[in-house]
Amino acid sequence: MRWMFAIVVGWIALQGSALAADVAGVVTVGRAARTDVALTVYNEDLALVRDVRELDVAAGQSTVRFEDVAARVDATSVTVRSLTAPQRFVVVEQSFAFDLVSPEKLLQRWLGREVELVETGDRLRERVTPAVLLSATGPNVYRIGDRIAVGHPGRVVLPNPPDDLATRPTLRWRLADPGPARHKVEVSYLTGGLSWSADYVALLLPDDAAADLTCWVTLANQSGARFDDASLKLVAGQINRGAPPAKVLGRAMDMAMAQEAAPSRFRDERLFEYHLYTLDRRTTLAEEETKQMELLAATGVKLTKSFRLVGEPMWWRSRVGELERNVPVGVFLEFTNDAASHLGVPLPAGRVRLYKQDEGGAKQLIGEDTLAHTPRDERVVLKAGNAFDVVASRTQTDYRTVSTEPFQVEVGFAVTIRNRRKERATVTIREPIGGEWKVIESTHPPQKIDAATLGFEVPVPASAEVTVRYRAQVAF
Repeated sequence: MRWMFAIVVGWIALQGSALAADVAGVVTVGRAARTDVALTVYNEDLALVRDVRELDVAAGQSTVRFEDVAARVDATSVTVRSLTAPQRFVVVEQSFAFDLVSPEKLLQRWLGREVELVETGDRLRERVTPAVLLSATGPNVYRIGDRIAVGHPGRVVLPNPPDDLATRPTLRWRLADPGPARHKVEVSYLTGGLSWSADYVALLLPDDAAADLTCWVTLANQSGARFDDASLKLVAGQINRGAPPAKVLGRAMDMAMAQEAAPSRFRDERLFEYHLYTLDRRTTLAEEETKQMELLAATGVKLTKSFRLVGEPMWWRSRVGELERNVPVGVFLEFTNDAASHLGVPLPAGRVRLYKQDEGGAKQLIGEDTLAHTPRDERVVLKAGNAFDVVASRTQTDYRTVSTEPFQVEVGFAVTIRNRRKERATVTIREPIGGEWKVIESTHPPQKIDAATLGFEVPVPASAEVTVRYRAQVAF
């Protein structure tokens, strides 16, 4: 790869500061000319960027190179307007340069053109050989005079680079008849590589009846651009999108993690059928950075802990005998997103990590689950895991065919719940059943949860076991 490195070194050495210099009629506007930038970031790899910069343009026709835009910009979404004189800033042609300078791309652009092959000999004397680059696939192929050379020991120097070489992601416009010499220009575009998610931390209080809940915004920037002192808005909700354009491939990179030292406050408002969160201050988002900011915090959120055992509908269709033994029972935490529970705010979708302090006061992870977008006054159910000290077994005690036209069976089950805790536990049983069914007999009061679900609430004393027996007729 030394020859590839030599290409770029040789070209830069030859051209000096050519990249930074504008040719006649071309205006280059970089990030230093930016006066304002605003980001609206969506949940799924999408952001709307509003970038305002000041620039000077010549009268008549001219070309503007607008550098330091996101590398993953959707070029079809770019809009540009002058805030100074909208009617006198007319863009007649627009392009996006994403084929940034690299050895491979430089060589491809010089196919069929003359290059210089430079060899360094004794006493650092250089010998320059003119050649025409014929191929850049594998060893380079050159025409040197009337001969063809495959490979060359010297470095390749590319003379007379074109003006449209891009070292950074660049928008390029051709302007017609601009008005004032100085314009404040607003450029808006959609880009990939920017996304946000919500991460919740719930610290359970000692009695498991309440928790302190904190929601952090995790904002990731892999767009290929840096945004300094930007205003920030976050959209929570699932927007519909059309087929995306072909993506510009880039290398995967590790992201730095930054966390705001002081809590940030977001203002919530309705936007169409979504929710929009606006940060009450400006923030900087560096390229390849992941940053966290606090979105909301609530203390003493009221919880209900429950134990659940869920069956399978297939168990009602055939003779199966013993089904499960030493089956862990799921542990769930529920709360209502309302003011009475010390919440009552829109909760964006995200991962919820559940913690509890041990006897020494150290915070320990006890489970995690995902939360869907949840409006106020809705119920939230989170699974923490499976109980260690509450287990169950399930046996099919009877299976009898009542009729074949229609197919009807009578099935009996015994569910034994063993509570090895020092506290009483109430276990919720949910049995999915297909077809038309009715309970004939049971040791505990049956509940018809819905058309396809039979339920029982089973209190189990500490260090005891309880068996629930029931029989039902089912017509399929």
